Amino acid sequence: MNLDKFRVTSSDFTLKDHKTDDTGTYEHKKQAKKDMAKNIEKMRILQNKLYAQNEYALLIIIQAMDAAGKDGLIKHVMSGINPQGCQVVSFKQPSSEELDHDFLWRINKKLPERGRIGIFNRSHYEDVLIVRVHDLVQGSQIPNHLIGKDLWNQRFQHIRNFEQYLFDNAIIPIKIFLNLSKDEQRQRFYDRIDDPAKNWKFSAGDVSERQHWQDYMNAFEDAIKNTACPEAPWFVIPADKKWYARLVASEIIVETLENLNLAYPKLSQAEVAKLSLYRQQLINEDT
Repeated sequence: MNLDKFRVTSSDFTLKDHKTDDTGTYEHKKQAKKDMAKNIEKMRILQNKLYAQNEYALLIIIQAMDAAGKDGLIKHVMSGINPQGCQVVSFKQPSSEELDHDFLWRINKKLPERGRIGIFNRSHYEDVLIVRVHDLVQGSQIPNHLIGKDLWNQRFQHIRNFEQYLFDNAIIPIKIFLNLSKDEQRQRFYDRIDDPAKNWKFSAGDVSERQHWQDYMNAFEDAIKNTACPEAPWFVIPADKKWYARLVASEIIVETLENLNLAYPKLSQAEVAKLSLYRQQLINEDT
């Protein structure tokens, strides 16, 4: 799959150029699920090498509107990953302790270790999305003289610098925006209301947030165009078809891991020579 049509690496980006219902060359989800199964197996092997090599870490950042399929994507795409080498963090409304620190503080605490895959369900981007749409910064502990018209551009710069820092320290960012249409979100809310097994997923706040749909789209577009770069690209994935969004995400993860040229560590000749001695010691235990 050619991922270039999803990849954003510069400020030359507008959200309207990206369809929400695109399924590429796939007409049915059966073939997509078959190809995703192959990617899951590739990820399993690549994760083993990532863990054994212990040099790189992968940070998958997922942002989207409510009901876009973030949880389902994590569940299905990462189903073959060894849980010991993966950690998922869901960032919700900041606690009082988190609000007493800079907006990247809680993010830094949850970064993956070398050899591991970290997944952020929402992230530091909430501070240029929901905080911006609802002007929550006005009620924060930030001094008023630091809240000006350049605040968002400053935060974009902080994020770019932060993600460059991650890349320079072998923590490779993958930023995914699940691009859901407003109509499809409404249908998924209907499903949550009508299906007793999904009632727990529904929140009255989901409906009220729809009133700010265009504000969110503007904020997402601004965030993506101002933080995309070759080292930390955004991938804008059509999300109206969950099965296609999951396939594309699996392709992105596999491609990123393959580009790291991962390999199992090789022993020195001296270390290899010692293996036969250790083998003999084990044999001698039975004599």
